[in-house]
This record gives sequence, C-alpha cells and structure tokens, in this order.
Amino acid sequence: MKKVQGFFGLIRPFTLLAPFMVSINIIIASFFYSNSPGPILSEFFKIILPASFCFALLNGASNALNQATDKRADCISKSYRPIPQGIISVKEAYIVSIIMYVVSFYFGMLIHPLFVLFIGMITFFTFTYSLSPRMKDKLWLNQLWIAIPRGFLGILASWSVYGSIFDPLPLVIACIAGLFLFGGSITKDVADKNADRLVGTRTLVNIYGEEKAAFMVLPFLFFPFLLIPITINLGFIPSYFWCLTFLSIPGFIIFKSMINKKVSQTIFENTTAWTCMYTTYLIFAISFSVITVLGTILFI
Repeated sequence: MKKVQGFFGLIRPFTLLAPFMVSINIIIASFFYSNSPGPILSEFFKIILPASFCFALLNGASNALNQATDKRADCISKSYRPIPQGIISVKEAYIVSIIMYVVSFYFGMLIHPLFVLFIGMITFFTFTYSLSPRMKDKLWLNQLWIAIPRGFLGILASWSVYGSIFDPLPLVIACIAGLFLFGGSITKDVADKNADRLVGTRTLVNIYGEEKAAFMVLPFLFFPFLLIPITINLGFIPSYFWCLTFLSIPGFIIFKSMINKKVSQTIFENTTAWTCMYTTYLIFAISFSVITVLGTILFI
C-alpha cells in the first residue's frame, strides 16, 4: 500500500487535472468552432478523451522526472515526498516517467501526425526542464520552459485535434495562456525558495524575494486577459469573448497571496497562490469552451 501511495505522490494526481480539463475543453471548442462532422458523443470517446489523456500523462511523466532529478532539493523542502522517504527509488521514478511518456505518445498516434508533433515538442521542453541543460535552474528561462509547453503549445495542440492552428482565435488564446503561465509559474517557487537557493536553482523568488518577484510578474497575471478586447477590436476573435476580460481580476488575488509573508502549503502540495493560479487557468479554459460552443450554435 505504501508503494502505491508513493507512486501517486510521484505523479501528483491533482496537477494532472488542469492539463486534462484544459485540453478537453479546448478540443470541444475546436470541434464546434470548426463545424466538425459526426456526433459529439462518439467523438468524445473516440478522439477527445484519448487526446486529453495525452496531456495528463505528459504532466504525470514530467512530475515523476522532476522528482527523480530533484532528490537533493526535495530532501530539504519536501521530505514527505516518496523519494526522500525511501518509498520510491530514483530509478523507479525514471521508469514510471518513461512509461507515461510512451503511453502518451501511443494515445497521440490515435489522433493525427500534427498532434504527435506537438506531443514531441512538449516532451522536449519537459525533458530539458529537468535534464541537461536543465532550464529549471536558469533565471527567467525556467518560467519560459513552463509557459511554452503548458500554455502556448498545449492550447495549440488541443485545438489542432479538429481545428486549424493558424486560425487567429487559437493563436490569441494560446498567447494569453502562455503569458499568464509565464508569470503564474513562479507561485510554485515560494515554498521551495530555500531549497532552490541551496541547490543552485535561480528563480525570481529566491533572487529578489517574494514581494519584488510578485511585482515583477504582476503584469503577466492580469494584462494577458486585457488583450481580449484589443484583439476583438482588431477583428482577430469574435466579440462574444469580451467577458473573459474579467479573468484579469483573479490576477490581483494571486499577487496578494504571493506577497503574503506566510508560506502555507495547501492540501494540493503547494501555496494558495499556486492553487489560485491553476484554478484561474481552469476557469479560463472552461469559460472559453462554453462561450465558443454557445457562440457557434447561436451564431452570436
């Protein structure tokens, strides 16, 4: 039983929810926006669900890989994790990671070649984040290496299942997601600041402190959503997406949580700011999907 719990602690199931839910909503949006043929119910089980599992598996694989390469830091700041506790070995973590990557590619091949290409690009970023040249240790680049695969590429990959990635709508949404995650990704560094400093991982939080780092990324927490009315006025996206602009408000809540000197980890194994950031991203994807579906059906 301890071993099973250890494997769950390795892949961190809650963190798999965000990429799974984001992808499933973006794919459904692309299905309706592109006027794809076929009943949605059969497509859901045949295409949408397997494609969404790809992203959950990729995230679980990267979580396992990250813990395998972060043993030293986790022994300092997260000694409750399965590797520092000796429940799971580093070798076992690598094996779990490889298996999940392989299964992800298998599901990807059920979709189409372009989707597999996106899975490959996302895998590249997750590999180089944890392994050599280990972008996780490099200031600013560590944020970029999270924002590109989990935001920009993740949105485009999901949209590509049914729609064209060259359509202005997915490009705008992908850019918004990437910019938001570029700033929001530092919320995970608050709890790890001391361990990161000791092992040589340079983050905004351990270089400049929580408060200054929070001010530095604040524009990325709210400004991406202000791009929505701008892109509407430019004719890039339909006018019925204007209500997504209100998602700029949670950015200030994330900011306030970051500058709070009390670093308390939630039941999701991270700070309140991190949980709020992930929740905002989920709301963004779900709201976008609902608006796209309604807008397409009702011809708003």
